Amino acid sequence: MRTILPYQALLIAIFVITAGATSCTKLNITKYYRRHHPALDSIEDTYRKAYSKKPFSIEFTDRPFDRVSLELITDTLTYIYEYRIGETRLQDTLKKYGYDSLPIDWLITRMHSMECTWIDKLDYYEEQQRHSLIYLSLWPRAFNSPFVNKKYYILTYFQQPQYFDNQGRLLSGRRRRHIRKINASVFFRLNDKVAYTISDRFR
Repeated sequence: MRTILPYQALLIAIFVITAGATSCTKLNITKYYRRHHPALDSIEDTYRKAYSKKPFSIEFTDRPFDRVSLELITDTLTYIYEYRIGETRLQDTLKKYGYDSLPIDWLITRMHSMECTWIDKLDYYEEQQRHSLIYLSLWPRAFNSPFVNKKYYILTYFQQPQYFDNQGRLLSGRRRRHIRKINASVFFRLNDKVAYTISDRFR
C-alpha cells in the first residue's frame, strides 16, 4: 500500500478545496442574481437614464471600495478623476462639468453596498445595426476564496431579448448560428435580457 506523505496530503486537500470553491462560485452567481436582482436592476436602470443625459462611467479602484474613479465624457474630451468616498471635490467636479449629482451619488452609494466595481455602457453591432448594453462588474467578498484566483462577475443588460442555446450560452443574431463573445468572454443566460460571465478582468 502506497504511503501518502504529509506534503502530498496537503496538496490534495488544497486541490479538493479549490475545486469545490470554484464549482460553488460558478453556481452561486445565478442564485446571487435571483436574490439581489431588484438592487442590481435598479443600478442598471438609474445608470442608463443618467447616462442618456450626459455620458459617464463609475469604477471603484480598491478592495474596500473606498476610492471611486469617474470617467466624464464631454463633446471633445474624456476626463478621469479619482476621489475618496465623501470628498467634497467630487461634487465640485460634477458641478464643473454639468452633471446631475443626485443619480451619480445614489449610484456610488448603491454600488458600494452591492460591491459593484464598475459600470459602463458599451455599443455593439448586430446585422449592421448599432445596439447598446450596460456592463456591470461585481466583486463580492462572498465569492472569494483564498485558494481561488480573483474573479469578477460580469452582468450585461441588453435592451432587447436575446437568443441563447440549450446550454444557456448567448448567441449572435436571429440566425443563432454562432456563440457571441463580449470582450472575448462567453456569456450565459440569467433571463431574456440579462447575461453573465466570470472573468479575471473587471472590464
